[in-house]
Amino acid sequence: MYQLSLDNLQNFFRQIAAHEKLYIPTDKDNVAVYAEYAEGMQLTQKLNTNRSAKDFFFPQTENLYDLRMNGKNLEIEDTREACEDFVVFGVRACDVRSFAILDKVFLADPVDSYYKNRREHGTVVSLACTRPEETCFCQSFGIDAAAPEGDAACWIADGSLYIKANTEKGETLLSYVADLLTESDGSAVAAQQEKTRQLLAKLPLANTDFEGMKKTDLMAHFKSPKWAGLSEACLGCGTCTFVCPTCQCYDIREFDTGSCVKKFRCWDSCMYSDFTLMAHGNSRNSQLERFRQRFMHKLVYFPDNNDGVFGCVGCGRCLAKCPISMNIVKVEKALEVQDA
Repeated sequence: MYQLSLDNLQNFFRQIAAHEKLYIPTDKDNVAVYAEYAEGMQLTQKLNTNRSAKDFFFPQTENLYDLRMNGKNLEIEDTREACEDFVVFGVRACDVRSFAILDKVFLADPVDSYYKNRREHGTVVSLACTRPEETCFCQSFGIDAAAPEGDAACWIADGSLYIKANTEKGETLLSYVADLLTESDGSAVAAQQEKTRQLLAKLPLANTDFEGMKKTDLMAHFKSPKWAGLSEACLGCGTCTFVCPTCQCYDIREFDTGSCVKKFRCWDSCMYSDFTLMAHGNSRNSQLERFRQRFMHKLVYFPDNNDGVFGCVGCGRCLAKCPISMNIVKVEKALEVQDA
């Protein structure tokens, strides 16, 4: 493990940015967002960015290819450019774990080459939490906010940044800043971890347990009368899906520029009435059905098909952003009461 004085943090960012594009969480209009590092840019003090780091590997919109007519021939133009190496700094433990969930979707056969390309070129540098919020429940999914994963992991304690490499990418990153680092025994990190874990244990959602969702027959959950009351106030706005670091639904659309047709994909939401709309209509015609689909997928379908791994990482964004204060924890608790 290595140590760097926070007074030298700008030099740390500057030297990384000299080798690869660097993105850090910073404040913009009082909201924490990821932005490409520029001289003097300050690291946000907020816990989570407004949207997760998912955008770096699965962007909200991306062009797939262009279609052009050449006489009577249709030409397909691959518009992809070579992906540059880049570093995403300050990713929290929950968001780092979300990449493993997305990998199960996009790196399974047939592999999504767009996603794979970005994953191969991206280096994830995590940052341990020191002040978890009341909306956090990552520990429910076996995530330790005080010991985040990633290509390299960082901690801030006693006026210093501590960092260690976990992968070859992490080792490469440390080589960029080797002259700034000094070796550390990690005692300050261990003390900080203990404080953070004590805070995590006191959070309102600390004892939320989703394992019970696996103990009941799938159809018992599906047919639960609780869905009517849970979904009654849902606006179908899709906010929960757009801030979620693990949602992976997308639509493929076309845009006619006048000179070509661009085929692109964009995030979609199972909460929308036109989601998976087909010629014969929609298979889920009510908000109850759409609401149920979202939570059944994360808590039942996904773990059933992925060795028990839930499709949630407990980042708390859906708790903080939902306009009707509905969230995955309320759903789990309501179903568990019924099934107890």
